[in-house]
Amino acid sequence: MKKIVMATCLLLASFSGLHSQGVVKGIVLDNNSKKPIKGVLVTIKNTSKNHTTDLNGNFIIKNFQNGKAVLELKLMGYETQNIPIELSAITLDLGSIFLFKEVVENQDLSLITLSDDELNDDASAADNISGLLQSSKDIFLRTAAYEFSSSFFKIKGLDSGNGKVLINGIEMNKIYDGRAQWSNWGGLNDVLRNQEFRNGLSPSDVTFGGLLGATNMNTRASEQRPGLRVSYSSSNRSYQHRAMATYATGMLKNNWAFTFSGSGRLGNEGFNDATSYKAYAVFTSVEKKLNDKSSINFTGIFALNRRGKSSPNTQEVFDLKGIKYNDYWGFLDGEKRNSRIKEVNEPILMLNHYWNITEKTSINTNIAYQFGKIGNSRIDYNGGANPSAAYYQNLPSYFLRNNDFEGAYNAENNFKKDGQINWNRIFDANKTNETAGLENAYVLYEDRNDDKQFTINAILNTEVNDNVSLNGKIEYKQLRSQNFAEVIDLLGGVGYLDIDPFGATEDEKQNDLLNPNRVVGKGDQFKYNFNLNSDIISAFTQAQFQYHKIDFFAALKVTSTTHQREGLYKNGSFSENSLGASEAQKFIDYGFKMGATYKITGRHLVDINAAYITEAPTLRNTFSNSRENNNVVLSLQSEKIISTDVSYVYRSPIITSKVTAYYTSVKDATEISFYFADGVGGDNTAFVQEVLSGIRKKHLGLELGIEAQITSTFKLKGAASVGQFTYDNNPDLYLTTEADTESLTAGFVDGFKDFGKTNLENYKLAAGPQNAYSVGFEYRDPSYWWCGATLNFFSNTFIDVSPLNRSRNFYTDDDGLPFLEYDNEIAKELLTQEKFNDYSVVNFVGGKSFIINKHYISFFVTVNNLLNKTYKSGGFEQGRNANYRQLLEDKSLDKPVFGNKYWYGRGATYFLNVSVSF
Repeated sequence: MKKIVMATCLLLASFSGLHSQGVVKGIVLDNNSKKPIKGVLVTIKNTSKNHTTDLNGNFIIKNFQNGKAVLELKLMGYETQNIPIELSAITLDLGSIFLFKEVVENQDLSLITLSDDELNDDASAADNISGLLQSSKDIFLRTAAYEFSSSFFKIKGLDSGNGKVLINGIEMNKIYDGRAQWSNWGGLNDVLRNQEFRNGLSPSDVTFGGLLGATNMNTRASEQRPGLRVSYSSSNRSYQHRAMATYATGMLKNNWAFTFSGSGRLGNEGFNDATSYKAYAVFTSVEKKLNDKSSINFTGIFALNRRGKSSPNTQEVFDLKGIKYNDYWGFLDGEKRNSRIKEVNEPILMLNHYWNITEKTSINTNIAYQFGKIGNSRIDYNGGANPSAAYYQNLPSYFLRNNDFEGAYNAENNFKKDGQINWNRIFDANKTNETAGLENAYVLYEDRNDDKQFTINAILNTEVNDNVSLNGKIEYKQLRSQNFAEVIDLLGGVGYLDIDPFGATEDEKQNDLLNPNRVVGKGDQFKYNFNLNSDIISAFTQAQFQYHKIDFFAALKVTSTTHQREGLYKNGSFSENSLGASEAQKFIDYGFKMGATYKITGRHLVDINAAYITEAPTLRNTFSNSRENNNVVLSLQSEKIISTDVSYVYRSPIITSKVTAYYTSVKDATEISFYFADGVGGDNTAFVQEVLSGIRKKHLGLELGIEAQITSTFKLKGAASVGQFTYDNNPDLYLTTEADTESLTAGFVDGFKDFGKTNLENYKLAAGPQNAYSVGFEYRDPSYWWCGATLNFFSNTFIDVSPLNRSRNFYTDDDGLPFLEYDNEIAKELLTQEKFNDYSVVNFVGGKSFIINKHYISFFVTVNNLLNKTYKSGGFEQGRNANYRQLLEDKSLDKPVFGNKYWYGRGATYFLNVSVSF
């Protein structure tokens, strides 16, 4: 059948029309239904000439160079067609061209197994951007998504917030921290396949984008693949089972289109111990075609995601319990119960209006409302001991430090034998307190963010002529976020006293002076309660130019941002500036970027892009301790970013390759950390907020991707990333804490202490492996079975360093003078940044597809880390040893008490999927 279709196209090409307009046109139809297909990208290969088919499947391409060429027709879910044609100064009408549905379907790998597994962990250790890359055809980016992401590799060393994620032109990145919350639409792979990905600084029709580009997911009901699709997956990564079903009608005769999708993902345990997983997702999209030029579409997304977290641990803990060990759980009534559960439930409602004013001008107007909650549970213990079995006073190293060998022996045996939270002891402690007329010693609570975000925008796209197109967008976003702690389980007790036990006075102990010594029960808010409000108005405009030898573009954006905190509690330690509204923080930012592609020949291209962007600080980095007060980060200002990249692309019938050199400079960045510090201003201890400001970072490197189609069925592929990501200056550092007697002793004034510069220049950023390499092959048999394998090598992974240890606090005693025993050479060795061992992993993928009575059955399996290699994927220095004397004492031990904490990569894991399309 395919040969007949090809022959028909060639025959039509030979009998081309008699008009001398230099035009190629045709109609693209589905081979099964014979219905027109919208959204097919039709391109004259090795040129910039392309067109996307309209609602009736029509395309038309004008102004091309005469001669032999290949016309490529591409749409996700269909096999790509390549049709040889002869271009001339007359109309070439190809008539009807049929596309065949793609039998091999392995797209399930990306959006769920890579991006939703571990994104947005509290410490961002597992933050990666694979979800942003899955729709890209770029060889290097595809390798990064499928091969590098399990090692928490970051493209160009940048955080995922630098990639913009949109649904129907509405940006979904969180205002709080700039990152996309992938759990908000997890489990909806089938209806999120229609994506447009723009890499790096390249132009997008719907957004200015970020340093890592932009992904726009299209959920229009009329553009979903018609029919029913059901699938089942099994895995040992995060969940164990997934079932998913999707039904789409396509555009019906009455001008309505409907799409429905639902899924469930369940698992008692993923790779790490007690990491339970329960997620359900429901999707609906309804479109009404109003007339030939406009339609309106409603999208509703409800995705509940509830998963157990896993802990970072010291090497001592991993050596005793293995890399699957998780500190956060214990047995209760014979079942594993995890104390750290993250629950995401933020429904999305979206209304989109599409209006094609003319054939060359369209306006897309969008309204979205997102609401719901994100909760992170944990145990609070203001009347008891730390319940963690891996608490440092429970480990052998704590006893060895004091030469208590018997205690160390017992601690090791106890930890090996159990080493988990003792829920029964917690319940007993609460019952004992109840009998004595006391409040709970322990309570299980949830840190909550209840967000309500409203977005409205309008996007204009117009073709001025065959060479010039203009894009524009104006958008308003409003966030109202309530943040509080809520009791979710009294753990056998009757009530919990809402105080801060570390307060020095009765007033300082009060979390809310308006309700002192309040006893709270299940469902009550306590500890902290405040609102974060943001209003953002932005606009961008862009011009794109396409000519025979060169394409270029220029884009400009302007943004007005306002952040404000409103305290609902009067905190006892910050009675003067915790209740009520803070001063509004306002920022005006702009960005400019431009780029050009020079086509040396059809096979050789050079692409260059450059940008200067200012970005307002996120809500997270605006207020130094938003849970307790209205304090704003000192000298707060917008980040300044300069970025550029140059790429060389070579394309031939056998080899496709791309090499990119890039450089990015970030200035005036801010970072806030919270931890318990020992050795502040001598031997003092405090829970502190560490504020780094005026940070400069430098990212530079090379990226390479290459594929060689050795035969029609066998392909070799390779990719490499060689980077260097470093701090580029010595930023300013100060600490804040509660203004109590202990902080005064440590040299704090009103809970504030300035440490001047911290010596971070040339230290490596903790951005995953800074070097990554991959080589592999793919084999695709004509009888629709396929397999592939890759060998991946990673190096230059570094620990996240402690800035306080690189400040003057490290070498000064409580009298402000240097430690008498301070030795520069020893200090240099103590502060050497830990570099993890290099490692390699082997990944395998294979599958088989069938066509039975026009039903498509697809089966595939992937195995990551086939050889079960053990490796560290990330980690951080603890802040418990904040000066020379304490750090030297701890590192002199065979087992440091406060050693670095690590995350390990997963061992061998698999993902299996079976799907049927009707």
